[in-house]
Amino acid sequence: MTDLPISEAIVAENNKAAEAALANDYSALGEQLDRRGIDIDAVTRKVASFGVAIPSWGVGTGGTRFARFAGPGEPRGIFDKLDDCAVIQQLTRATPTVSLHIPWDKADPVAIKAKGDALGLGFDAMNSNTFSDAKDQALSYKFGSLSHTDKAVRQQAIEHNIETIEIGRVLGSKALTVWIGDGSNFPGQSNFTRAFERYLDAMKAVYAALPDDWRVFTEHKLYEPAFYSTIVQDWGTNYLIAQELGPKAFCLVDLGHHAPNVNIEMIVARLIQFRKLAGFHFNDSKYGDDDLDAGSINPFQLFLVFNELVDAEYRKAEAFDPAYMIDQSHNVTDPIESLMASAIEIQRAYAQALLVDRPVLEAFQEANDVLMARETLKRAFNTDVSPIIAKARLAKGGAIDPIAAYRASAYRARVTAERPATGGSSSGIV
Repeated sequence: MTDLPISEAIVAENNKAAEAALANDYSALGEQLDRRGIDIDAVTRKVASFGVAIPSWGVGTGGTRFARFAGPGEPRGIFDKLDDCAVIQQLTRATPTVSLHIPWDKADPVAIKAKGDALGLGFDAMNSNTFSDAKDQALSYKFGSLSHTDKAVRQQAIEHNIETIEIGRVLGSKALTVWIGDGSNFPGQSNFTRAFERYLDAMKAVYAALPDDWRVFTEHKLYEPAFYSTIVQDWGTNYLIAQELGPKAFCLVDLGHHAPNVNIEMIVARLIQFRKLAGFHFNDSKYGDDDLDAGSINPFQLFLVFNELVDAEYRKAEAFDPAYMIDQSHNVTDPIESLMASAIEIQRAYAQALLVDRPVLEAFQEANDVLMARETLKRAFNTDVSPIIAKARLAKGGAIDPIAAYRASAYRARVTAERPATGGSSSGIV
């Protein structure tokens, strides 16, 4: 990284104060894991190599359907957003890429790429937006986009997705994520079959525009903004779409887009088994699509998802190449702090899953030893892997305690002085 947004001296000072305690904690955990036949350094290297993308819109203050309360020093556009994303990567060393949303982040792609290069940031999957109307847009998406009854509206949505691909090609992205808000609010408003047929036809046109080395990720969402029915409402429909489109189409799993109490980890296992898992949008929820910080409500579920991912990695599952991204809305916290905390929790779940003794678990499963199979998972989950995560950050030049270093830097106060309040933000719940 060339343009570090936070002084290296501040990071070094914070690390110096915490380094001795970390060394002791890491050594103690290493001894404990050694008794279980686990090499702590090997786990730390795997954690250090793990990365999750930051959503560009996540560094702005989000909102609800009722209100949005602007935060201090909000990014005014994509270049400010990249500065904020660079802070997260500098301190956590776990977020090397950014996922852009078009048209929210629309600007000269060459200039965006240069800014990313200067900050040491790459670009993950591109996100198109046909769930809201952009300024000066010719036709409205009020009644749908890729599934709209009007062919002209569908064509406009297709062209927007193709434009998003072209921007991504300049940035070095290799994937397009498509989520639409199409659906209906009342019975009789829409013919389910015809609407889905129109969607598939439109997506086939988008798929045909993909470069050879690109993938398309389709995302299902149970509800919102359409509350009676949505076009891509669950993982089964999402799988059908991926099958219909072809080998470059995969199913994206957002942890918030499921009915209450759905077994998300089993959905993950199914998509891995049939070679259609695109990856994840990480967040957490209590009641629905809440877009809360990852691991803040149900960390055990996050661990169980990673248990399936590590199992696939262990088995060398065919076509297993998931993309990881955070997708959250920050209404009452500093977005940078929430995103750092989420990146850490995602790494935590990965590290815990790496501690599962796979051969032992499989033996218990084959013997139908239910209690010991469960306890094998719980033993890994109950292990405090904080020293591993901190050691991985330190080894890559990050902060032992990213939030403490961030607060010590007074970055938020500085950008608040530099960025006049606008009252607007190109962010949202997606």
